[in-house]
Amino acid sequence: MAKIYYDNDADLSFIQNKTVGVIGYGIQGRGQALNLRDSGVKVLVSQRPGGPNYEMAKKDGFEPLDAAELAKRSDVIIILAQDPLQADIYKNSVAPHLTKGKALAFSHGFNIHFKQIVPPKFVDVFMVAPKGPGSLVRRLYEEGKGVPCLVAIFQDATKHCKKIALAYAKALGGTRAGVIETTFKEETETDLFGEQAVLCGGTSALIKAGFETLVKAGYQPEVAYFECLHELKLITDLIYAGGIQGMRRRVSDTAEYGDISRGPRVAGDRTKKEMKKILKEVQSGKFAKEFLAAYRDKKQFEKLRRADDRHPVEVVGAKLRGMMKWL
Repeated sequence: MAKIYYDNDADLSFIQNKTVGVIGYGIQGRGQALNLRDSGVKVLVSQRPGGPNYEMAKKDGFEPLDAAELAKRSDVIIILAQDPLQADIYKNSVAPHLTKGKALAFSHGFNIHFKQIVPPKFVDVFMVAPKGPGSLVRRLYEEGKGVPCLVAIFQDATKHCKKIALAYAKALGGTRAGVIETTFKEETETDLFGEQAVLCGGTSALIKAGFETLVKAGYQPEVAYFECLHELKLITDLIYAGGIQGMRRRVSDTAEYGDISRGPRVAGDRTKKEMKKILKEVQSGKFAKEFLAAYRDKKQFEKLRRADDRHPVEVVGAKLRGMMKWL
């Protein structure tokens, strides 16, 4: 069973006596920086000038620094920029300012696990990964609640790394909900697999397949959109709140029977076989290498990104969402 930590297991003083530098003021960076500050931590932020995130940081009362200056002045440096940008930020701006006793932190293990970043032995390296977007991390903190987090220790140079990591998680509000102990390897591989096979890749492919099947059978695209995409939120909200069985208890008997009897035909042994292949590609580093190569080829990456812009489910969806101004 996983080890889970709560408020009584963490001592805020281990982070309150340090300066924490947050690199990247996107949704996650903003939520973490504000929660840390409200928990009595001295926080510095780094964000490139010229965009809305920079202006938001200033509006929130921070004076954004360049990454090198932040690294020089911080005891704990958490890199929350996009995965493919982190290695260059680390090499050019962070590594030259790492000294004994400092800590390097992440909210996703990608760059450490796949050795894009190889920190020196004299610094602590830990991960605190909230299991929700930064906007939710912030909102629940303000409500006196918290988003569950994962915590992992990669390198304990000071012999206090776990205490610092748990204090960091507590400052985010994570120990209010529970902080689960893991490893960089486990977090990285399960996160990538979940995104590819279920949460993003699997879900979007299933939506398109269902939509295309109905439209090719002669049904109106608008009706197919509602049945295969729009109502998905209702189901995922029910699963989020009560698990799969909780969802089944809250839908019609017809829907429940259809779920139980037909679902395994859609995602059966062939699907599981492909999932195993996807997991092996993650574990071996094949996906990481492929992704980084694709990302560096800007034209190719943009082509992949735009591939579904004109898919019929997107075209009809844009029209229908325009009718629902509350969205």
